[in-house]
Amino acid sequence: MQCPVDGTTLVMTDRAGVEIDYCPQCRGVWLDRGELDKIVERSGVEATRGRDDRDDDRRDRHGKKKRGGGLLGELFDF
Repeated sequence: MQCPVDGTTLVMTDRAGVEIDYCPQCRGVWLDRGELDKIVERSGVEATRGRDDRDDDRRDRHGKKKRGGGLLGELFDF
């Protein structure tokens, strides 16, 4: 599938049980029906666990320091 913004081929990935399509060029994210609901459900679960997203020493899977991005930042590693 092509990105509707810039025509780049979208990359499909599974993050936290949600399949997403994103553009590596413009970093746009596209969700299929029901995927936003799954993200919202998971964000509620994470909030009830008392998770502290303000930790300044969080690292992504490549060892780079993570920016604060909440659930979407964690899902997409942007």
